[in-house]
Amino acid sequence: MNMFSKLAISAGMSLLLAAGVAQAQSKTFNVWWFELPDTPQAKAWTKALETLKAKHPDITINFEQKTFEQLQKAGSLILNSDQAPDLLEYNKGNATAGLVASQGLLTPLDDQFKSRGWDKILNETNTQLSKYDANGIYGSGPMIGVPTYAEFVSVFYNIDMFQANGVKVPTTLEEFEAALDTFKKKGITPLAYGTVDSNAQHLLYTLALTQADDTWVKNYQGLKAPLDTKPFLFAAQKIVDWVSKGYISKDSTGLKGTGGADNLFSSGKSPMFVSGTWNNGNFATNIKNFKWSQFVFPTPKYSTGSTGNLFMVPKSSKNKDLAYEFIDLVLGKENQNLDANLGGVAIAADPAVITDEVGKRNVELFSQISGKGGLGLYPDWPVPGYYELLIQATTGLVNGSTTPDQFVARLKKAYDDVQAAQ
Repeated sequence: MNMFSKLAISAGMSLLLAAGVAQAQSKTFNVWWFELPDTPQAKAWTKALETLKAKHPDITINFEQKTFEQLQKAGSLILNSDQAPDLLEYNKGNATAGLVASQGLLTPLDDQFKSRGWDKILNETNTQLSKYDANGIYGSGPMIGVPTYAEFVSVFYNIDMFQANGVKVPTTLEEFEAALDTFKKKGITPLAYGTVDSNAQHLLYTLALTQADDTWVKNYQGLKAPLDTKPFLFAAQKIVDWVSKGYISKDSTGLKGTGGADNLFSSGKSPMFVSGTWNNGNFATNIKNFKWSQFVFPTPKYSTGSTGNLFMVPKSSKNKDLAYEFIDLVLGKENQNLDANLGGVAIAADPAVITDEVGKRNVELFSQISGKGGLGLYPDWPVPGYYELLIQATTGLVNGSTTPDQFVARLKKAYDDVQAAQ
């Protein structure tokens, strides 16, 4: 055998070995999400991963727990690298899902949506945040993500503290403020609140929505006009007023909503916490010493909320078929019912089989909101970088370094710059 033959055989062996390595790598299904382990979604999705593994014993499932902030800050960089997973949960909205969609980093799911029957499970309302145009604006264009649950911001409240202090569930903003005042006069800081993450901006946006109509919400979320700041100015003034009256602690600037302010509520120190349904698993598991429930913040129509975050398949995914099969599983009736009975806001559960008290309440409250077309989405969605800007600016309102007028000026400048470029 001459030298060239030996080299050819050696090269062939190398190619076979390389192919074998590639094949082995393709048998690893990499999936990320940021739902905390005690949430109904994470528990239901973990069950779906177990089912997927049972159906494909030859694959290795590599799950990685991420944080919302990690993907919020570095999502584009990750998806544009060889570190992207096969499937991941990602925040919906123009500033996040829309941004990476406009960069061509995601796999269009339109064909799968029809061929796999997802269109029989999810309606147009459920999928309005799944489609983004070439500019990254939601509502039209290719489908790049699939929701499997819903979420909304409401008021978690301590039933025992309400009863002990003669406070009833408020049905107007005036009654809500009267409740805050009653607790404060009893020496109780009424609102658990944290400015380090999304918690502060969710209350701020909820207050803005008390002054918002259909036109304002559509214009704001769709970048259809320069920012009308009146609702945000009203909300910023309320935040400053509530801090000055002691309804919100100035120490809130050092707290996150998750892992901070939520603990003030679950430990029984604060009677109210304005936050999202992602807290239900934590509260259902950890609150043992008092009764608690939720009510919809009193606004004319809109609440902060939407269908849930999206499962997306990166363009670089090496196992797209497994990703699609996993989505099949989490959209299936068995997994949807499990999510609801764990306390989640399942998007396609059978109401007749929901026995969990929290799950039933979530379905009822979500129906109350969505039934009147009241999903106002989230404040950080329209503009890239708005999430961080809102954290900084809202922290400034609480610590006194930013006035309401300065607050809305910062929001308007960032918003109008993007809106004018559309």
